[in-house]
Amino acid sequence: MPRIEARLTELGVTLPTPPAPVASYVPFTIVGALVHVSGQVSMDGAGGAKGRVGAGLSLEDGQAAARICGLNLIAQVKAACGGDLDRVRRVVKLNGFVNVTPDFDAIPAVVNGCSNLMVDVFGDIGRHARSAVGVANLPLGFAVEVDGVFEIA
Repeated sequence: MPRIEARLTELGVTLPTPPAPVASYVPFTIVGALVHVSGQVSMDGAGGAKGRVGAGLSLEDGQAAARICGLNLIAQVKAACGGDLDRVRRVVKLNGFVNVTPDFDAIPAVVNGCSNLMVDVFGDIGRHARSAVGVANLPLGFAVEVDGVFEIA
């Protein structure tokens, strides 16, 4: 079994089917050795996490939503790699956007739900640069959106 697939199994993680775009864009582009993955919202098979962190959603809810985004990112990277996640050489950068109330400021802690997943799955190559931004709204009312850049072989 490939190394990253074995790690996903060890973690009890099942990747979702890569979500289809909801507007006029592609889910990822490959430029040289970099895969640029479009923003992945906190949508899963159960509908996902919608709403605002700080008003109806707790910090922990936000972290779980960010983790869903991370699972969707990995699923998109797997598709970009022809199904072989062992081609990933580095998680380069994540940009996290969190739908928050004006007074909620633990935005980096929310995005940790995605960042921690990358390290859990990929190990040291999962450590990445990152931005974490609070916003007034996200597409379709989702709680979190994360896009990313991955280096592949």
